[in-house]
Amino acid sequence: MIFYLVAILIAAFCWANLEIHIEGSAGWAANLPTWKIDKHILLDVFYGGRPLTGYHVWAFSSVFFFFHLPYFFLHTWSLHMEGCAIAGYNLFWVVEDFLWFVLNPHFGWSKFNKNSIWWHKRWLLGLPLDYWLLGGLGGALLYFSRL
Repeated sequence: MIFYLVAILIAAFCWANLEIHIEGSAGWAANLPTWKIDKHILLDVFYGGRPLTGYHVWAFSSVFFFFHLPYFFLHTWSLHMEGCAIAGYNLFWVVEDFLWFVLNPHFGWSKFNKNSIWWHKRWLLGLPLDYWLLGGLGGALLYFSRL
């Protein structure tokens, strides 16, 4: 399991740096030439009230596919493997998002708070609520998948 977690950390570090170079100081694809849905009831319920952008649809879809690549190499699938893939996917995004802030010269540790980050609307104990939810789900899936 430790090698899997290290691989997730390395991948999240690489993706965070890629996104820093793409988005710069304007997080959540605010200045990118992409379509955007700003308001919808389903965004409030399932997406933390953030806008849905074409950039994020393709980023999330690509990473989800990457976590499922082993199925294509191994020509097999199992519930255990699916749990590990979804766990890794969730943990990846928590770590990647955090690293985006900490490594981004336009943000840094000092601006990692609810007053500086408009797209994380819900916070709990100093962290975006998404970190708790996705991190908890990822950790539980890894534990119960017994990777």
